[in-house]
Amino acid sequence: MLYLVGLGLGDAKDITEEFYGKELILADRETVEQEADSILKDADVCDVAFLVVGDPFGATTHSDLVLRAVQLGIPYQVIHNASIMNAVGCCGLQLYNFGETVSIVFWTDTWKPESFFDKIKRNRQNGMHTLCLLDIKVKEQSLDNLMKGRKIYEPSRYMSVNQAAEQLLDIIRNRRLQGEEPEITENTICVGLARVGAPDQKIASGTLYQMSTVELGGPLHSMIVTGTMHPLELEMLKLFSVDSSNFENNAFQKTT
Repeated sequence: MLYLVGLGLGDAKDITEEFYGKELILADRETVEQEADSILKDADVCDVAFLVVGDPFGATTHSDLVLRAVQLGIPYQVIHNASIMNAVGCCGLQLYNFGETVSIVFWTDTWKPESFFDKIKRNRQNGMHTLCLLDIKVKEQSLDNLMKGRKIYEPSRYMSVNQAAEQLLDIIRNRRLQGEEPEITENTICVGLARVGAPDQKIASGTLYQMSTVELGGPLHSMIVTGTMHPLELEMLKLFSVDSSNFENNAFQKTT
């Protein structure tokens, strides 16, 4: 059995089936988290392959499958793959200069968490870059449908770089109202990335404010808030600058 795990992979299913010559079972988060026993049920007598977009251990759910397999005495083999965690180096920032990765979630009218901002702040104080993974809403249920047990799902949503930048700018404004001068400002150099590894990959570098206006097209998007930059990193980011005339002045604030 072949399981294809990922988000929005309906179009890829036919192509992948043709490549492998086998039928694929699309497995969303709900399937993987709630039907793990079904996935492993026959794995002791036949081969079960779990195809993941990105690296298999980019999600704790996949580690759970390994632990379950070990407990059941089922042998397993892992074939590693590229993921945004290492492919992000395409922008020219060195991977060993990254600090803790953060996730930026969609805000609602009643829920606007800021904890990720403090992690970015700590990374930047230590001179480290921050990879921001942007929220994805696929097969999400409204609170009403969830409470009533109706399998009705909201339209899929994928956070864009400009949406993430807008939320960061809102936090900066809020912190200033509280008397704080944040480590990250409107002029902090950031990098927006879209569809990394695809033929239509896009990268843009500029200030946080510029990231709030940049349009990088369809998903999936990621964003980097830079820390201290080596001159070679700076030269690479210049290749993707949305405004080269102002780029170096802003970048100099955190460049060694």
